[in-house]
Amino acid sequence: MRVTRTDLPVGGVAAAGRVPRRSAARVIALALALLATACARPSPTPTPSPPTPSPSSPSPSSPSPTAAGLRAPADFVVLSDVDPSIHTDIRYATAHNFVGRPIVGYPEPLCLLTRRAAEALHQVQAAALAQGRSLKVYDCYRPQRAVDDFVAWAKLPGEQQMKAEFYPHVAKSKLFDEGYIGAPTAHSRGSTLDLTLVPVPPPTRPAYAPGQRLVSCTAPPGQRFPDNSVDMGTGFDCFDPLAHTADPRITGAARENRLLLERLMATQRFENYPGEWWHFQFTDEPYPTTYFDFPVARSSLR
Repeated sequence: MRVTRTDLPVGGVAAAGRVPRRSAARVIALALALLATACARPSPTPTPSPPTPSPSSPSPSSPSPTAAGLRAPADFVVLSDVDPSIHTDIRYATAHNFVGRPIVGYPEPLCLLTRRAAEALHQVQAAALAQGRSLKVYDCYRPQRAVDDFVAWAKLPGEQQMKAEFYPHVAKSKLFDEGYIGAPTAHSRGSTLDLTLVPVPPPTRPAYAPGQRLVSCTAPPGQRFPDNSVDMGTGFDCFDPLAHTADPRITGAARENRLLLERLMATQRFENYPGEWWHFQFTDEPYPTTYFDFPVARSSLR
């Protein structure tokens, strides 16, 4: 610390007269002593602050990384391991969907669900079989990367090769605005699925051949793609108001089939989305706010 005396002229002479050398020496000695004491005093030790968690630290509900990308929580299962009698037709692992190619994140045609939802669906299947019907699932858990793929596709106006079947009466640019595609989606939480009913035993289902002639999903059941489902009034993933569960234009057997599916699912707390007769969410889902991104593959499970 530096001290400057502004009341003395050069040489240390005051205006009233000369200051004695002995007094000046004492003043200087006292100042030096004070300065040494101040400099020798230890600085206060700062109180340690609690450690700040790393932004990259995973939360308890986060999926864990693996060599293949991510892994699911321990309570995710393959539906066929819980109930092998439920039929599957995982469209997003194939080219027969509204995009026209396999979707990112679906390396295997599997239905993955939380165990809680899968076991509830097993109970629904038992009730359906008692009425001469079986469940058939089109989509279950959907990784976030698949949703991102849908969003990227929606920004490409030239890619509309499947329009004639899946959205014949809706402009592609309106699919998000009108709620036919959502981002994020409840599917990514692992307890929502798309499904239908099929007869027991189900009829043979012809395979889809890429490039084949497409027929509108709103066409009569004898004309639209025959996917062995009972008549639900439209095909699956039909982006049209006719696919709304309670659309009044759907009558007869198709309406009864929709109501039957809704009643069966409701017994195990699956709630229908009114805009799509095939879409059901398990209301007792274990991850209501978590959107996962592990791929649809057995290797994603623990």
